[in-house]
This record gives sequence, structure tokens and C-alpha cells, in this order.
Amino acid sequence: MYIYGMKRVSILVPECAVVEAIADPRYMFMAVNQFMEASGRAPLFDVKTVGAKREIKLENSLFSVHTDLLLDEVKETDIIFIPALKGDLAFALKQNEELLPWIIQQHHKGAEVASLCLGAFLLASTGLLNGKKCSTHWGFANEFRSMFPEVELVDGSIVTEEQGIYSSGGASSYWNLLLYLVEKYTDRATAILAAKYFAIDIDRNSQAVFMMFNGQRGHEDKEIRRAQDFIEANFQERITVDQLAGQLAIGRRSFERRFKKATNNTVVEYIQRVKMEAAKRSFEGSRKNISEVMFDVGYTDTKAFRTIFKKVTGLTPIEYRNKYNKQALWMA
Repeated sequence: MYIYGMKRVSILVPECAVVEAIADPRYMFMAVNQFMEASGRAPLFDVKTVGAKREIKLENSLFSVHTDLLLDEVKETDIIFIPALKGDLAFALKQNEELLPWIIQQHHKGAEVASLCLGAFLLASTGLLNGKKCSTHWGFANEFRSMFPEVELVDGSIVTEEQGIYSSGGASSYWNLLLYLVEKYTDRATAILAAKYFAIDIDRNSQAVFMMFNGQRGHEDKEIRRAQDFIEANFQERITVDQLAGQLAIGRRSFERRFKKATNNTVVEYIQRVKMEAAKRSFEGSRKNISEVMFDVGYTDTKAFRTIFKKVTGLTPIEYRNKYNKQALWMA
């Protein structure tokens, strides 16, 4: 039974959802209620699962979620969680079209909305993210941009917030969004307690260290694909924009504009990302030192290499190697 003053938490149960992304927010906010009661305070969160049906079968019917409430039984709520989707995302969105008007209606009535990982695709389908910033799993960034060009996807971000709409990065990073909201609705001390209980790094703010660069190739510009092929085959060399434009017999300004449109990266950014991806693989699987890896990927300036590597990964070369290659003999 709802008690006045409690935060009404509605965890949406879509078709094709990741079952953990339904269970985890429920677990988090129910646990916070217990923490509050243990400290002599009243529980704050009224947590309910909500769906278009009483029973939603997931994972090829391996799991069934029995919703607490149907959509039309929720007159008002304070926050809606949209869990991650899986499988063919276009198919998943088609299966969940009936949820969109309810999400929009509740947001217009004052509810905040939070998407977890690939739940951003369902959130973006509402149109509520148009012109706003958003996070999602780094591995689906190109697909997201292609499907929702009106949304500003923030690469590598763990949590984004804009006008009562929240989104998280990939996979387990949605725990950081849950903690973020726990702190917002309660206090820092309660969020720290929850972080310790669930063994979460409370202030992790980037998924950059986990990102693997795969150049956007879902476009129809054949000349730009040729440029991408050349960059990826010759990343060890010093490659310039003028060199690439000249090879393709395209004016520099036109080439840069077309490259950005096709890949969502500038030419220089793309070259850097390809080189840094090669450097990451080398740090992960070889015993080469910083200088050797730097020269292998075409850099001669140690400071520039370190700066770009940290910008891309969030870690210094030494930190990255120590994190992902424990067997290597480090020679700085």
C-alpha cells in the first residue's frame, strides 16, 4: 500500500528485456529501504514492476516476470526505470511500441525517466531524448546514432542527466546510475552504504577504459570506406588529411565534411582512435614498453602519445597495461 511521501518507483517490464536489469533496480531500492529502517528512518521507496501484461516471458520463456501493476493501473509515478533490451533491437522496439505513450504521458505528468544500458533505445523511441544528451552501451553507439540522429550520444559516459531524464552506459555501469539516484533521493551517506553493500565504485564516471573502437561502416560513402581501409591498414605510418584527400581526389574541406558525416568522427579523431586501439591490444598481449608500443603505432612524441591515450581510455599507458596485462614485464 502506497504511503504518502514515499517515492513511487516504477520498473518497466518490456518484451525482450534483460531480466537482471529488472531485478537489480528493485534489489537496490528495496535494500536502501532496509538500510533506512535499520537507521531508524522510514523507508522511502515504493517499488513496483509495471507492464502491459500480468506476465512477461523473457529469455525464450526461461524466466517469467509477474508485474505488480498494469500500465493503466499506474495513475502517477515519480520515476520510471527502463531496463536494458537484448537481441535484435529493431524487433525489440517494435514489440514494445505500446509502452511509449505511457512513458511519455507519465513524464509529462512529472515522472523522471531512467534508462539502463540498451534501454536507451526504448527511451529514445519516445522522442523525449530529442535534442538531449544520452548514454548507452559503447558497443551500440553507431547503431544508436543511426537510429536516433536527433539525440546527442555522449561517448564513454557512465551517467547522463538532463531535465529529469537519465541514462547509463553499458552493462554493469547502470549500477552507478542507481547509486546516483539513491544519493539524489536520500543522501551521500546512504549512497556510500549502498555502494559498499553492492561493492560498486561509487564515483566511476566513464566507460572509456572498456570501449573497443569499431569504425562506423554502416554508411554508403564508398570513398570514405576506402579512406577507413587505408587508415586501418597503415596505422603505423604518419597519415595526414591532405594525403587521404589527395588519394581519393577529393577536396580537403569536402573530404572532412563527408568523413565526419559518415563516421561520426573527424579524420584526425578516427586516425587517433585506430592507433590507440592498436596500442591497447599491444599493451594487453605483449611485453613491449611504452616507447616500443608508441613507435609501433606511429608516434614519436611521448607526451602526445600519453595525452591521447589517456583521453581515449581514461587511463595512462602504465595504468592500462597494469590493469589488463598482469603477466607482462613492465619496462617504463
